[in-house]
Amino acid sequence: MSDKRNMGTDSIIGALIVNTISIFAVSYVLSGIQIDSFVTALILAVVMAVLNATLKPFLILITIPLTIITFGLFLLVVNVLVLYAAEYLIGGFHIAGFWWALAFSLLVSFVNGLLFGPRR
Repeated sequence: MSDKRNMGTDSIIGALIVNTISIFAVSYVLSGIQIDSFVTALILAVVMAVLNATLKPFLILITIPLTIITFGLFLLVVNVLVLYAAEYLIGGFHIAGFWWALAFSLLVSFVNGLLFGPRR
């Protein structure tokens, strides 16, 4: 039974490391995103995980009408708002504007998809 708990912890830590690597790599590609160090990228990955579990569902709930009207495209704006919340909380992370945040969100999702591979 303890093996199953350790595997869960290992997969969470592994996902966090992969997410940190993709965040750090994408920040080098996009000039409008500044991350001071790898440690800052790790902190950003943890903060984004917490915000995606707490703030994002609340934002999705209160923006349901806009999401329906825009056929789901408003969820991209919700992602950007969560990134701005992370920028506010983290000192070494800066976003130059809305479009940079949108590009960052999309590229990190794409790179994570490549690094995690197909899910079963």
